[in-house]
Amino acid sequence: MIILHKMNGDEFILNPIHIETVEEKPDTMITLTNDKKYLVKEKRDEIIQKIMEYRKRLHDLYEG
Repeated sequence: MIILHKMNGDEFILNPIHIETVEEKPDTMITLTNDKKYLVKEKRDEIIQKIMEYRKRLHDLYEG
């Protein structure tokens, strides 16, 4: 799971497995596979980094 922030500053946790697209123009919009959308404060590159860290944690958990 990754921690993100809504535009009003509220924190929420999202399962990145369900992310279909991340668009930044200029605000960042995440669209999930069920077509639900989230407008977030984080920039696209920050979200990519969070997803990579999440996947590494999963890999380490199952390999370790």
